Amino acid sequence: MNIEEPADEIQILGLECYGHHGVFDFERREGQKFIIDLVIGTDSRKAAATDDLQDTVDYGSLAMAVKTNVERDPVDLIETLAQRIADICLADIRALWVRVTVHKPGAPIEATFKDVTLTITRRQST
Repeated sequence: MNIEEPADEIQILGLECYGHHGVFDFERREGQKFIIDLVIGTDSRKAAATDDLQDTVDYGSLAMAVKTNVERDPVDLIETLAQRIADICLADIRALWVRVTVHKPGAPIEATFKDVTLTITRRQST
């Protein structure tokens, strides 16, 4: 990390959503729980100085936007879902980068497992 780059992070962890994503018909029909973790890189100095919500990433609104998106418009792959979520986060120019983890604990795997996850990191386009 560049010494000039802010190291501030906003985290939304364990955002529970119910979606109909997956490659199998039963996943699309029945749906399942998805858990989303977001880490948003930002510069919080202006918000700290002004104490104004307009100067920071509004994590409440962001969480609801992500939840709404996950719960509609099914996709086959969690890779596609993660990218859509990253795009939502980066629509706010105060989000310098985002790390999105999509958890799919009910993935259709014929073995005992705790979770399936995909994590992506994306930056603002320059």
